[in-house]
Amino acid sequence: MSVTARLGALSARYAFLLQQLVLRDFKVKYKRSVLGVGWSLLYPLLTTAILSLVFSNVFRFSTPGVSYVAYLLTGLVFYNYFSEGSNLAMSSILANGSLIGKVYVPKAVFPLSKCLSSGINFLLSLLPLYLVLLVTGTGLCWQHIYLPWAVGCLFLFTLGVGLLLAAAAVFLRDIVYLYGVVLTLWMYLTPIMYDVSIISSPLLRAAIALNPLAQYIGFARTVLLLHRTPEAGQFALCALSAIGTLLVGLHIFRCNQDKFYYYM
Repeated sequence: MSVTARLGALSARYAFLLQQLVLRDFKVKYKRSVLGVGWSLLYPLLTTAILSLVFSNVFRFSTPGVSYVAYLLTGLVFYNYFSEGSNLAMSSILANGSLIGKVYVPKAVFPLSKCLSSGINFLLSLLPLYLVLLVTGTGLCWQHIYLPWAVGCLFLFTLGVGLLLAAAAVFLRDIVYLYGVVLTLWMYLTPIMYDVSIISSPLLRAAIALNPLAQYIGFARTVLLLHRTPEAGQFALCALSAIGTLLVGLHIFRCNQDKFYYYM
């Protein structure tokens, strides 16, 4: 059985539990918030406005041929999902330690639920992204039908990283703090605020080319901003990095999950 089939079977068998966990996370996130879900729409817009002001005027970054605001927001929407989803998945086993000790539940359900609940915010953040595409004159095109490929690969990659981090955090709690530093470095190695063309170092260019997040964001920009069909190599690279990371994360998680109870 393939890894996607296994995840599908797990999701189907524990659909009710997943639903409850996702709803709980979503409600807790906006509890006592005046704007509630509105923050999923406003946050990426406000962040884009600030970064666009700084990087387009102060640092003079530009993206010839496409709107810098649309370019920036596309990168932020994808990166923010990965950052939030992997962070929440990392702490999911530790946060549900009491439940794991009382009832048998496949432990992978908890990182999966975090990636799914973050996925709701991601889908909501696509609304302001499409609004910006219209306002900036970028417009829509039929190539947008390929966007789910990048979204699906991003989800699988985030889940794979989340499973790996969730397993590691049980045995080494320092991972929770170190990962914040890793995310900061990862953000700057991902062309979110800048175009790769400004990078002169061959080593940095190679690191960015091997960065899965750069691959997914580049795929999305090809579709959304350039109105082009991605090349076959882009499809393949996105799928390979996503499925490969998921396989590694799932393998390490499953090999260690029986030991979790003794370290919590």
